[in-house]
Amino acid sequence: MRRISILGATGSIGRNTIDLIAREPDAYRVVALTGGRNVAQLAADARRLHAEIAVCADPACLPELRARLAGTGIEAAAGEAALVEAAQRPADWVMSAIVGAAGLAPGLAALETGATLALANKESMVCAGPLVMQTARHHGAAVLPVDSEHSAVFQALMGEDLGTVERVIITASGGAFRDWPLDKLADATPEQAATHPNWDMGQRITIDSASMFNKALEVIETKEFFDLDPSMIEVVVHPESMIHALVGFCDGALMAHVGPADMRHAIGYALHHPARKTLPVARLDLVELGQFTFREACETRWPALRLAREVMQAGGLSGAVFNAAKERALDAFIDKRISFTRMTDVVEETLNRVSAQTGLIHAGMSLDNVRHADHLGRETADSVMADL
Repeated sequence: MRRISILGATGSIGRNTIDLIAREPDAYRVVALTGGRNVAQLAADARRLHAEIAVCADPACLPELRARLAGTGIEAAAGEAALVEAAQRPADWVMSAIVGAAGLAPGLAALETGATLALANKESMVCAGPLVMQTARHHGAAVLPVDSEHSAVFQALMGEDLGTVERVIITASGGAFRDWPLDKLADATPEQAATHPNWDMGQRITIDSASMFNKALEVIETKEFFDLDPSMIEVVVHPESMIHALVGFCDGALMAHVGPADMRHAIGYALHHPARKTLPVARLDLVELGQFTFREACETRWPALRLAREVMQAGGLSGAVFNAAKERALDAFIDKRISFTRMTDVVEETLNRVSAQTGLIHAGMSLDNVRHADHLGRETADSVMADL
């Protein structure tokens, strides 16, 4: 029986992971479940899966969590230290699906135990990719990608020589505004941005899809995960969201990964790796689909992609600053304090201001330095927005 923990159990990735493991209750023993403020869902899943411990991120939610778990024998805890302690509990496989930079420390803690880390927290690779991979190597742990694009690349590379790869193409749906006139984007509302044409995801990641900040993070993640030169990574808009990524080889061949817009595929692949097992996802009818279409990922419409190139060129801790500024700008857009198009302006100016501080971006890659860069990125973004 495999021991499993799910960090970020109440989000969309966590819920889909629970859907899969709940179908095979005798195959898994759930060690830890963690969540945000949705205490009712966290407690219900902990009860259903007989978890050893349930942890909520917000200490203010702990009394409710304890009350909901009373009499079950399931431990209840809260706060950042408790999240890390839960991640350190012996497990064979850990899903890292906490949203944002907050997922980095628990993910590193899980790797330090030697567990296989199923990584859905792209911010970990953006902020500290070298640290994540070095930690995995040092402790003999494995990191498996769960983003649909990176899972697709990973699968396309199975059995291949990385030296024969010429390019990696990751696809983007284009989000809610892919067909909007450019002059209308400044007036887009958070409610409009949070409606995705293909995927059923949370509010923040759906808005990031509309702005392409999500794809910008994935471009950086592709570089870090597969150790690729940035010039090898391309983005194309694929409105159908059926081809998740393509790998081009030196002989001119393109290996494409095609599948339904269902995160249970990438989760299930990581869960069962290196085996393949039957998954409850739709089987594609190519005749019914009729065609696949592609468009240029225009950086005028989606300037976040340009910023991702600049971050990869700068290297060091610039990814942590980029992600921090993006999160603060997203907060402001959701709160209707800045416009949709202003988010990119805030992130770019934050990068410029932080980069001007000699030596900071290229300080050593450690958890403390990443946290410092994250903190500075947030502070600077707030200052930038105050100046707007």
